[in-house]
Amino acid sequence: MFRVLTLEDHIRIPPSRFGEPLERVAFEVLWGEYVGRVERDVGVYVAIFDVEVSRRGVVIFGDGATYNRVRFKALVYTPLVNEVVEGEVVRTEDFGAFVRVGPIDALIHRTQMMEDNVVLYDKQSGAFVGERSRRRLGRGDVVRARVVGVSYVTAGNRDVVRVSLTLRQPMLGKLEWIEEELSGGKKTAQAKAQQKQ
Repeated sequence: MFRVLTLEDHIRIPPSRFGEPLERVAFEVLWGEYVGRVERDVGVYVAIFDVEVSRRGVVIFGDGATYNRVRFKALVYTPLVNEVVEGEVVRTEDFGAFVRVGPIDALIHRTQMMEDNVVLYDKQSGAFVGERSRRRLGRGDVVRARVVGVSYVTAGNRDVVRVSLTLRQPMLGKLEWIEEELSGGKKTAQAKAQQKQ
């Protein structure tokens, strides 16, 4: 889920940037500090906007920079369990496919790709193939999926969010499969209506 937060912080403005417009410097400092950051209670910071910076800064002994109070808005993405999302398959490995969902790449394990058993992974084309249906799922395909797991882990000195998805529910999967399901349902209803006449 995307949401907008209003936040306050203090930023360090180095002496080398004192002659520049304060709002621009504050925006650039905040962008560098926040965008891409992952916080367990917030999610992933995507963008910063509407920056208001105090003209009065504080100088700390031994540091020639000023520390100014800022108020700003941040666009964040928070993955939620059971949320239905759409995204493009951007990478495949023999164990599953990675789908771009907002600012993150979420994993669909090969056992969660389709109702059919996935029996083949074609490394060259980066596609998975179902045993009975012969349906293919690969790079560049757009899918609708449900979030089934979200975990925050620390990798080195930063937090990372890991999201797992499933396509094994009604009205989920490659968008073409959903269209087939819908048109198949309409054809069945039309056939029943014609039989009654």
